Amino acid sequence: MKKLLFCLLICILQSCASKQYLKKHGFSNDIKRIVEKTYTIENNQKKLLQTKTLNLTKNGRVKTSKTLDNLGTIIEETEKRLWFEKRSYPNKLPFYCKTRWKPKQRERISCYTQKQYKQNEIIVYYTQNGLIDKIVDNFSTFYTHQYKYTNNELTRIVVTDKDSNLVDTIKVECLSKDNKGNCLKQKKESTSSDSIYITFFTFTY
Repeated sequence: MKKLLFCLLICILQSCASKQYLKKHGFSNDIKRIVEKTYTIENNQKKLLQTKTLNLTKNGRVKTSKTLDNLGTIIEETEKRLWFEKRSYPNKLPFYCKTRWKPKQRERISCYTQKQYKQNEIIVYYTQNGLIDKIVDNFSTFYTHQYKYTNNELTRIVVTDKDSNLVDTIKVECLSKDNKGNCLKQKKESTSSDSIYITFFTFTY
């Protein structure tokens, strides 16, 4: 269950918002490719959870991505189309995700099957400088993820349910950076489950 919730968080973080991926996650704008390897820490042992590769457009949006599990099996592939993003999965129909800009620095992201059955929907709010402020799930969990920053660096994600009850607080810490200020090693720690995740980033400029 803990891994399922974390994978859900990753999917939310890497949603198909039309805001520039690099800008909303605080990366420099000259990155062409990102490889993210995420590990769980159990009994002081590092265990690979998933590997995600993102190929970016010149303006910092995700052109294609591929996510593999710890055995190298494809979990999800995405492809940017002109008006939507296509998400493909090994054992179910693909999703087609549309983004609509709304007032007050927010976007509505809705995903459907080809037969127009809605699969999920989130509202993403942004700060004035373009970072993610909060993400509200309108379809499945109805959770809200509130992002907290210190000096424009993500330090905490507070998760609440639809009645504003606290579900979890995820502590976020960048353990090392490259010479461009991009995070190379990030730690996430759940206070509700004591789960720890470490993500290593490799950038191609």
